[in-house]
Amino acid sequence: MKDSTVKHQIGFIGTGVMGRSMVKNLLNAGYSVSVYNRTKASAEELFALGAVWVDTVAELAQQSDVIITMVGYPKDVEEVYLNKEGLIPHAKPGSVLIDMTTSSPILAKKIAEQGKARRIDTLDAPVSGGDVGAKNGTLVIMVGGEEKVFHSVKPVLEAMGKNIILQGPAGAGQYTKMSNQVTIAAGMVGVCEAIAYAQKAGLDPTRVLESIAGGAAGSWSLSNLGPRMIAGNFEPGFYVKHFIKDMKIALESAQEMGLLTPGLELAKSLYERLAAEGEENSGTHALYKLYIK
Repeated sequence: MKDSTVKHQIGFIGTGVMGRSMVKNLLNAGYSVSVYNRTKASAEELFALGAVWVDTVAELAQQSDVIITMVGYPKDVEEVYLNKEGLIPHAKPGSVLIDMTTSSPILAKKIAEQGKARRIDTLDAPVSGGDVGAKNGTLVIMVGGEEKVFHSVKPVLEAMGKNIILQGPAGAGQYTKMSNQVTIAAGMVGVCEAIAYAQKAGLDPTRVLESIAGGAAGSWSLSNLGPRMIAGNFEPGFYVKHFIKDMKIALESAQEMGLLTPGLELAKSLYERLAAEGEENSGTHALYKLYIK
């Protein structure tokens, strides 16, 4: 049911695999949503649901109270926010810009500083939960920014996610997401090796999952992506190429902090090998293909 008391005019940039579902959930929650994407075709299905297309980032910025971005890479974030035709130069004073892309913590801090200079509030709020979480509105949302700004837009975030936590000042959301990606990177290697091991031992991997998913080995990746591996379904909930980008950011941050991350380095090398074999647009669980040749 739509909430007629909602007043925010939402602008949304980036209607890809995740973004489309996030916009649908915002519309279902009663928000008016304008969208911009590099290719209009990727947003077509949203127009029938009530979303409105705008032709430029600047136009979207000028007419929105809250602007959400869900793009691909840090370079895309920088272009959308800091380009002369981007959000920071054109957003209204008092508006809130929420970057939900997994991006650089340093860039998040830079955007916050430039936004503050123009009386624009910003949050870095990357997510976890993949395409399933985006569709179901159950994304984990990790937020960096000022507490008062966080609370002012929390209802907007609640339309897209369930576990929504303010982690600290600008950049804290991105640092938290890097912790998430470090965990997933090493964990995915383990999931792939476990299923391949079960098959090599002559076991039914589906039955093995039934035994181990509910025990100490249990994880989201094991329960949700393990069955996809077994079924040979490698459609992306999250792209290999984007995961490699995340791991590069995490490694750079770890090196800056002097932190040893051998598990992350191994996972990154395996994913780069997978991408080199033509799988960069597959889902991250396609790592399993390296084990079953």
